[in-house]
Amino acid sequence: MVFARNAAMAFNRYLDRNIDAQNPRTLVRDMPTGRISANEALLFTITNCLLFIVTTLFINRLCLYLSPIALAVVLGYSYTKRFTPLCHLVLGLGLALAPIGAYLAIAGEFALLPIFFSLAVLCWVSGFDIIYALQDEEFDKQNKLNSIPAWLGKKKALRVSSFLHVLTVLFVSLPLFFTPLSWFYIAGILFFIILLVYQHQLVKPDDLSRVDRAFFTTNGIASVVFATFFLLDVYLRK
Repeated sequence: MVFARNAAMAFNRYLDRNIDAQNPRTLVRDMPTGRISANEALLFTITNCLLFIVTTLFINRLCLYLSPIALAVVLGYSYTKRFTPLCHLVLGLGLALAPIGAYLAIAGEFALLPIFFSLAVLCWVSGFDIIYALQDEEFDKQNKLNSIPAWLGKKKALRVSSFLHVLTVLFVSLPLFFTPLSWFYIAGILFFIILLVYQHQLVKPDDLSRVDRAFFTTNGIASVVFATFFLLDVYLRK
């Protein structure tokens, strides 16, 4: 996970270095300011890709065989803003590989339950990435970059984000019908829903001043608390 994330983040900064240098919001990042060179970022990306593949070799063969596909998704995301407003869904797909990948690493086979969690992550991440992209709507339009906000405008983009988060709740609730889960899991879902609703209350089409609180703080708390409730559910059922 660490190596894949390192590679994806570094490659995104490498590929977008010229765009970041023009955007006032990203002008202070390491590459536009010269703290990290393009060659250093590319070398860091390649090193982490190789380490990711080597690591999967020590897990099981299925993870090894699928590792190039995982890298193709998480690295390929960086290109998508150049040709499709659905780039947010590709980012969501990249993070959605985590639940399936974790299950494959442990069980060595596919199963239905982690797919529900992966679909939940896909919709959740895509939804909050649309909120984050609201900040760059005008910049994206001026530079012919694609995003849901640049395509549909802020108001409709927020509706799409809300719809994706409704789907998130659906997918995170489906495991209740396929595996024994207690009220701890249900409490985790309820807390998660409350923070999703709160996230959408923070951001308005004409007020983006609290995007960082919605994007970083709220989602960070939601994920940690939901995971805690889930782990409590599993532990107390033993």
